[in-house]
Amino acid sequence: MAPENFKRKLTAILSADVKGYSRLMGEDEEWTLRTLNSYKGLIGNLVGEHRGRVVGSPGDNVLAEFASVVDAVECAVEIQQVLRAKNALLPETRKMDFRIGINLGDVIEEGDSIYGDGVNIAARLEGLAEAGGICISESAYQQIENKIPLRYDYLGEHAVKNIAKPVKVYRARIEPEGATSQVIVEKKPGRIRLFRAVLAGIALVAIAGAVVLYQFAFRPSSPKMEVASKKKMAFPLPDQPSIAVLPFDNLSGDPKQEFFSDGVTESIITALSKSAGLFVIARNSTFTYKGKPVKVKQVSEELGVRYVLEGSVQKSGDRVRITAQLIDALTGHHLWAERYDRDLKDIFALQDQITVKIAAALRVKLTEGDQAFGWEKYFRGKQGLDCYVKHMEALNYWNLGTIEGYNEARRMAEEIITMCPENPMGYLALGWINAVDLFYGLTKSPRESIVKAMELAQKVQAMDDSLSMGHSLLGFIYTTIREHDKAIAEGERAVALDPNGSWANQFLAMSLVYAGRPEEAIPLLQKAIRLNPFCKHETFSFFGSALSSTGRFEEAVSAYKKALQRAPNNIIAHLGLAATYIALGREKEARAEAAEVLRINPKFALDTYAKALPFKDQSATDRYIGVLRKAGLN
Repeated sequence: MAPENFKRKLTAILSADVKGYSRLMGEDEEWTLRTLNSYKGLIGNLVGEHRGRVVGSPGDNVLAEFASVVDAVECAVEIQQVLRAKNALLPETRKMDFRIGINLGDVIEEGDSIYGDGVNIAARLEGLAEAGGICISESAYQQIENKIPLRYDYLGEHAVKNIAKPVKVYRARIEPEGATSQVIVEKKPGRIRLFRAVLAGIALVAIAGAVVLYQFAFRPSSPKMEVASKKKMAFPLPDQPSIAVLPFDNLSGDPKQEFFSDGVTESIITALSKSAGLFVIARNSTFTYKGKPVKVKQVSEELGVRYVLEGSVQKSGDRVRITAQLIDALTGHHLWAERYDRDLKDIFALQDQITVKIAAALRVKLTEGDQAFGWEKYFRGKQGLDCYVKHMEALNYWNLGTIEGYNEARRMAEEIITMCPENPMGYLALGWINAVDLFYGLTKSPRESIVKAMELAQKVQAMDDSLSMGHSLLGFIYTTIREHDKAIAEGERAVALDPNGSWANQFLAMSLVYAGRPEEAIPLLQKAIRLNPFCKHETFSFFGSALSSTGRFEEAVSAYKKALQRAPNNIIAHLGLAATYIALGREKEARAEAAEVLRINPKFALDTYAKALPFKDQSATDRYIGVLRKAGLN
């Protein structure tokens, strides 16, 4: 090692590994590796938040360094608290507990790596820690004894491998904030038995009294997670109970089961959305967190909700295990947690049961119709379950928002129809795909696509009139063929069936804009965006159109720009922005947007576009096309 390639420094070292890692690997390698990577990702994020850096993570170990021992210990405490909450969702035999050792010592730094006795001591301390525990060296303890409100047990001197002198070891107790910082020394047994017996008797009496006092006066609450702040929320909290359902983790050890766990999440969101007494964030927004190590605090503040539901699904053969916990992000309290082991055939009843439990925890009364979405009547037997998983896979492809994604969704919808012809969900998916073909000009025969979409929408209605998205589809089609009164009636029916449906509100708003009632569309679009903060570009395009139609041009510019942030090649948003800039007298910017339209589609022609615009009043179409001509389009 050349001297110029390394340097010495004093640093705080955190070393963590998994207790019982070999046993976990022996029982289920794939599950263990997936869980380990998830937990290591969480640890890495927390290290960064506490101003540290991960310097290595071989196998089940994580090695990190900090400039401050205080940062290192606070990070270790939060790691154990977060992992404890994660482990609460797992079966006892699958819990993955980390041990953590912390040392302040001299190390050799070479590139991004560190070496030396300082690192070795941290690793040995980690080996002395209990599962879910933290041990620190005396050098680290001296830096924090009066700075972090924890309790410490002095474990004495320990001879550790490859270290010349014994190491003095302290165990940090993870207790609530406000605990008095103190050291409890572990003493060796004395020799005088009688004296010990007397002390024991006195102690029993004292303990009995202390327990009573502890239970009624001084009992500390469970360690709290980092709580959300109303002031930091991206949106004001709604008046009714608000909830985000995070994607349930797939613990089945089979990536192919991902769509099954997604289906459980989707079903719970859909069932909760049907209650007007709740405010439920849309699937599109909560699924942006899928596979990411996020905190409840982050979800709450970014989506503007008080409650967060998280859980896991483990499917094995004909059995399924679902765990779930409901958390109040403003207090950090777990309002409800449960684990269910059931036959796979009971999956839909189980999803409904979870929905009712959540509603009860939030004190929201659900009617019998609100309790269940009715998946069971659509997906019966093994064939039905296969269609259920395929339906969720089709939904994932649909949400990609690409031509390739729509084509894959089309193929799967057709397979669902073949496999489960009595199930309306396949027809509903295929109907929407034909409608999208028409809206985005992806079809060679617009008339054929609209006829096909109408036939499918009417078939869905005949099979089940209670599907909100079926009414939204029919409303969308009626708008396209300029039967505006029918479109609005279908849209209103969709919202009545699913008041928390972002799409239902959005498509009713679209019908109102084209019917010449943009003022009524604005609050619906505001609600759609609030329900789905990470919504797709279409929502903001519709919002921009409604705002521009009412003369709120500056707000319209902002809405169109948000659409383009999500989809830079969205012609509808570029056209709307060009027209709005003309209305504001900003002709140069309008012409720049017109140039973008022609860049995306060099064959774009206003006469063709005008025929596709479904405004009820022809004068509205004429005015819009006229403004676009001023922007430089022909």
